[in-house]
Amino acid sequence: MNRMLHPEEAQMAELAELGEQDSPAGTRAPLAPDRSQLRVLEALLFAAAEPVDEAALARVLPPETDIAALLAELKAQYSGRGVNLVEVAGKWQFRTAGDLAFLLRKESVEQHKLSRAAIETLAIIAYHQPVTRADIEAIRGVMVSKGTIDLLLEAGWIRIRGRRRSPGRPVTYGTTDAFLAHFGLDAVGDLPGLDELKAAGFLDSVPPSALTVPQPSDELTPDEEPYDEDEATEAGAEITPE
Repeated sequence: MNRMLHPEEAQMAELAELGEQDSPAGTRAPLAPDRSQLRVLEALLFAAAEPVDEAALARVLPPETDIAALLAELKAQYSGRGVNLVEVAGKWQFRTAGDLAFLLRKESVEQHKLSRAAIETLAIIAYHQPVTRADIEAIRGVMVSKGTIDLLLEAGWIRIRGRRRSPGRPVTYGTTDAFLAHFGLDAVGDLPGLDELKAAGFLDSVPPSALTVPQPSDELTPDEEPYDEDEATEAGAEITPE
């Protein structure tokens, strides 16, 4: 009674037959045993999606085949190439040479969603810049955590742009070029105005009469002075939100 071959075994058997065919008429005429068996072994390992053990290889190759010797020879042939034959958990597989692994490393930027508090804070800074932390809290009606400001600073979307000419000289915040690039803006003045926000459905069709949309600016205002990073560093307050 013939045993039904496992799909992987059937694939290996087909490859083995290809290694034995050496006649234009299609008749089987085995090549020199060592050479033909080495080619079949190479083809089997190359085509296998998972590591293959010696028992599986033995079921395809002739009974007298010295599989261990063939594997050792094949391993030696590939030792200096970009692909090596390696033994993994008692099984064999072709793998990229270890010293070339860095070429195949894939790096990607991990996206993090901003919290609602961070989105609101970013919107306030974008439209009302220059603003201080106290300004942001007054507009939102709640306190702004230091972590929210730090997150936006680390993301590179906001920056410390100056100091307010008022008691305590609080720092003022504004957006960065990275913010403009992300939202496809050429300048902060290109932020959507009242009409654009209504058309996009972000505002009621008939908003309150007192509602206005601020006009942000990159220029320092009369009550604002440039931020001195050297001064802050010497004081031990490197871009620390106030």
